[in-house]
Amino acid sequence: MDLLNTLVDKGLRRELPSRDEALAVLATSDEDLLDVVAAAGKVRRHWFGRRVKLNYLVNLKSGLCPEDCSYCSQRLGAETGILKYTWLKPDEASKAAAAGLAGGAKRVCLVASGRGPTDRDVDRVSDTIKTIKEQNEGVEVCACLGLLSDGQAERLRGAGADAYNHNLNTSEATYGDITKTHTYADRVDTVQKAHAAGLSACSGLISGMGETDEDLVDVVFALRELDADSVPVNFLIPFEGTPLAKEWNLTPQRCLRILAMVRFVCPDIEVRIAGGRELHLRTLQPLALHLANSIFLGDYLTSEGQAGKADLEMIADAGFEVETTDQVTLPEHRRGGGCGSVCGSQDKADETPADTAPAEAAQPAPQADAPAAPGPRTDLVTVRRRGAGTDVAPNA
Repeated sequence: MDLLNTLVDKGLRRELPSRDEALAVLATSDEDLLDVVAAAGKVRRHWFGRRVKLNYLVNLKSGLCPEDCSYCSQRLGAETGILKYTWLKPDEASKAAAAGLAGGAKRVCLVASGRGPTDRDVDRVSDTIKTIKEQNEGVEVCACLGLLSDGQAERLRGAGADAYNHNLNTSEATYGDITKTHTYADRVDTVQKAHAAGLSACSGLISGMGETDEDLVDVVFALRELDADSVPVNFLIPFEGTPLAKEWNLTPQRCLRILAMVRFVCPDIEVRIAGGRELHLRTLQPLALHLANSIFLGDYLTSEGQAGKADLEMIADAGFEVETTDQVTLPEHRRGGGCGSVCGSQDKADETPADTAPAEAAQPAPQADAPAAPGPRTDLVTVRRRGAGTDVAPNA
């Protein structure tokens, strides 16, 4: 397919595809899906080999958020039955992080619900970062605390944070349909603050919220323009009790096409399979490793994920290897932030075998029912009841 050959060539040169090319990836057929995965896989292997970076989430403060993000189980007024607790102490957070690190994670992501941290909150998180770093040599720490005020990113960097996560989530054009209590511009501002402070910028998206292909392309191009070092691709977890509880718009094939599009637009950037992979990729999760070079290990913030042991087995069975602390994730030209001036500019017919049996012996074939489209897998949405904020051992 000429499109895929063009996209591979551009990906190997770090050249940005056109929007039409990115849209064409999302429009490919299921019959062409393996070709799409193979093509994007060439780009992934060129920049990241067969390494998979493991990241581990620690929810420092759960629920009680004043924001109204429609996708979020921690939103204002949500009746989702999630764990609710205030700040973990540094030793508690470090203990939770240690479980993920023991499972092979090299980055710990410290997350707290809320609009954004107070200066006292930044002090708390700074103490937690220092404790984790003192107790775990070589660990990377990423903070995700919401909207940042002036000077807070610098303070987190001074405490030892390596990265800051703040997702754009969806396109600027549709952001107001998802959240009313802050703006898309607020989110962009926080990513820019983190970048300016010397933190590695981590910013991604949520797919499956009813967005169009154009919305997906717009947000991924915006992330490329922001020069994020890592792009988490979330697949909506439709929690009962949130406005998007009935949005089950994704298939495993659709998820793979989204990941492939992100890889072509962000060829040399860490692409992470984030929340919802178990719900929507399901048995095709191993194929997604040919597109993304990073995943979350174990559970998420408020929902349970695949068992950590199963994650490690999946990686090994698919022929990949876990990235170690002495391996650097990003290609050399991206290390230290920034990508330099060369970062880019802008059907088959069914083949049915002939029936060779004698005509008189032929029997009418039974009429098979058409396979039913898979319905919402609400049984796969499980509220986290272990790990941080509980007395139960975490999943890692």
